[in-house]
Amino acid sequence: MAKERVQKLLAAAGIGSRRACEALIEAGRVKVNGQVIHLGDKADAEKDTIVVDGKVIRPPKQKIYIALNKPKGYLSDIDETHPKPTVFDLVDIPEPLFSVGRLDLDSEGLILLTNDGELANRLTHPRYRHEKEYEVFVIKQPDEEQLAIWRRGVVLEDGYRTLPAKVEVIKRANNGAWLRIIMREGKKRQIRKTGARIGLPVGQIKRVRIGTLKLGSLRSGEWRYLTPGEVQRLRAYAGLEKEE
Repeated sequence: MAKERVQKLLAAAGIGSRRACEALIEAGRVKVNGQVIHLGDKADAEKDTIVVDGKVIRPPKQKIYIALNKPKGYLSDIDETHPKPTVFDLVDIPEPLFSVGRLDLDSEGLILLTNDGELANRLTHPRYRHEKEYEVFVIKQPDEEQLAIWRRGVVLEDGYRTLPAKVEVIKRANNGAWLRIIMREGKKRQIRKTGARIGLPVGQIKRVRIGTLKLGSLRSGEWRYLTPGEVQRLRAYAGLEKEE
């Protein structure tokens, strides 16, 4: 393998964004073969020993990309203080994976699991504002004013104003309505907090898309590997490579 800039290797290993990895190097916290390096230095991930804060960093040997339909009652990531099962309990893969697109315990739908740290960082970092699409059931009939407010952005109880979102009614029912919501951010429990704020309590949340990746026909609890085409399109969408 040819030598690459160390900040790129660290980002690919999931240490952080490229900028965060550059900051680690500038702070003198990164060594290659026992020597503190400087920004711009290169290394061979297969031959050189890269250490951050005393921990050896090893890039994944093979990139893994998995689409999972998270069921309700599962955590999106490991939380030692919470005894609930996690999405990793559903996937029999020995390699450590990142969970991209976290969902709260009571929500379901698409989650991407991968060891591609660079892609994970790009899809989750707030400044990139990548699209995520949800089907949301509200237990009250929404009126046009409520939908318009949600589309413009809502000031939550903590003072944060949500970004504009695409909101449309998919289907109305006697006890509420299904909405399609497309967002470019993902604050903790944002959909539930927004619905409550404007008088539309949320009953169910199902994510059906992350960027170019769609949930498709995966049933609850099922998972599958992404096709090479899906990986290429997703990485191109994230700005990591050119789309063919």
